[in-house]
Amino acid sequence: MNPSLRQMRAFVALSRTGNFTLAAEYLHVTQSALSGLIKELEQTLGVRVVDRSTRKIALTDMGRELYPLFSKMIDDLDGALADIADHTRLKKGIVRIAAPQLMACTLLPQVIAAYRSAYPAIQIKLVDCAVESVGSRVLSGEVDLGIGPEREPSAQVDAAVLFEMPFVLVFPQGHPLEARQRATWSDLADYPFISLQGEFTERLVSDMHSAPRDVPLHPANEVTFMTTALAMVSAGLGITVCLPYAEPLVKLYQLRMRLLHEPELTRRFFVYTRARRSLSPAADSFIAFLFKFVESHDWNIPAASDD
Repeated sequence: MNPSLRQMRAFVALSRTGNFTLAAEYLHVTQSALSGLIKELEQTLGVRVVDRSTRKIALTDMGRELYPLFSKMIDDLDGALADIADHTRLKKGIVRIAAPQLMACTLLPQVIAAYRSAYPAIQIKLVDCAVESVGSRVLSGEVDLGIGPEREPSAQVDAAVLFEMPFVLVFPQGHPLEARQRATWSDLADYPFISLQGEFTERLVSDMHSAPRDVPLHPANEVTFMTTALAMVSAGLGITVCLPYAEPLVKLYQLRMRLLHEPELTRRFFVYTRARRSLSPAADSFIAFLFKFVESHDWNIPAASDD
C-alpha cells in the first residue's frame, strides 16, 4: 500500500481546487488522466477519498484525513527540490575557505569581491589562520577548501596546483637596493633580513644548500606573520622576501618589490579539498573562478631597476 508521488500530487491538486478541470490544468494533464490517478490512489489505499458528483467533488472522511498529510509531504518535497535547484543555479549557497593570513589579506579579498559581483547570492566565509592549520581545517570539514603552500601528500586530501611563483625582494623606497640593476640572494647578507619563523626559513635554507650556488641565510629577526615583517621593513628595520601575490599589501606599505636571482627560487600553492568528498555547486564554482582569476592576473614583478 504505497501511493505514488503522481497519485498524491493529483489528490492534493484536486483537494485544493475542488474541480477536476482546474486540477488537471494545474498539473498539465488531461481530465481523464487525472481521474485515472485518483482511481489508482483509491485502489492502492483500498478506500474512497473523493465523492464525485456532476458539478463538484467532496472529500470523504478518509480524504479529509489524508489531505493535510499528503499536502505537507508535497510542499516539503517541492521546497527541498527548489532549494537544490537554487544551489545548482548558484542562487543560493555557502563557500567556506581556509587560507594563511597573508593570502587572506591580499589575494583572496580581490577574488571574493570579483566572485560576489558575478554571484551575489553566494555567501563566502573566509577563515584566516596559521599556514599549518589549513590542512586540518579541510580534513575536519570546517571548510570546503583550503589554499596554502606545498605540504607532504596525504591520501585524505586532494591537492591541485593553483600557482607557482618566484620569490621577490621587498625593501623601502630610497633603499640602496633600489639603485641596483639586479637583485640577488647574496644582497640579503648586506642588510638586516627579516624572515618568518618555522618552516618558511627552514625551506629557504634547504633550497639554498641544494642550489648550484650556496647562499647562506642569517635572519636578523624572525616573526610569525608576513604583515609584521612588512611593517618592520616599512619602518626601515630591514628587508624581507615574499611572493608576488602579496603585492597589494606591499603597495599599501609603499614598499618596492624586485625579482630575486641566483638562484631563482619558487613556491607552489595548492587548493586543498577532502578526498572522495563531493563539493557543493557553489564551492565547485568558486574554485573554477579562483583558477581563472589567478591565471588571468598580471603579477607586476620588476626584474631590475627602472633607472
